[in-house]
Amino acid sequence: MGLFKNYVSQTRKPEGLLGKIMLDGMNSGHAVMADWGLGHLPPLAPKNALDLGCGGGRNAGELLKKYPLAHVTAVDYSALSVEKAREFNREMIAAGRCSVQQGDVSDLTLAAEAFDLATAFETIYFWPGLERCFAQVARVLRPGGYFLICNESDGTDAAGLKFEKIIDGMKTHTVDAIETALRSAGFSAVECEHHPSKPWITVLARK
Repeated sequence: MGLFKNYVSQTRKPEGLLGKIMLDGMNSGHAVMADWGLGHLPPLAPKNALDLGCGGGRNAGELLKKYPLAHVTAVDYSALSVEKAREFNREMIAAGRCSVQQGDVSDLTLAAEAFDLATAFETIYFWPGLERCFAQVARVLRPGGYFLICNESDGTDAAGLKFEKIIDGMKTHTVDAIETALRSAGFSAVECEHHPSKPWITVLARK
């Protein structure tokens, strides 16, 4: 259990060799779910998009492909994640279309109303207080901007609850809890959807 716990705990803040292995796994293992989540975005043409908890950088790369005129900023708490995300998106960084930085979602050092779109894939489990963090996201979004959350766990599934007990600092959230926190943080329109056969959820909020 010790090695297993150490490995799965890398989902919170990847570090060292186990963290590198985890990040590689995240990029491939979460791809289908992330693409399902991205499919819930309405037609948009964002100039600036923000991927929070970017992990290995794959989803930031998908945003760059989906929105070829947008600049994408990727943020993660883990220095190793920042390194891997920069490596993954190095061509787009060199082209001036992407930047990756270390940051804390509970205290974002980003300009107010700078982004048209923010995304968070498989990450809010580890955010220190949903309402406070969501308020930070609302602050950096322009009026009318969208915030997409995509989780593998709906807060009630057995697997999610199991890992919640194993991984320190992890908290799965129900759709109702997420929606309540979003509205408290200043989002006025919230749409939620469950996957038809999996506990995956997407929550799309508009400022």
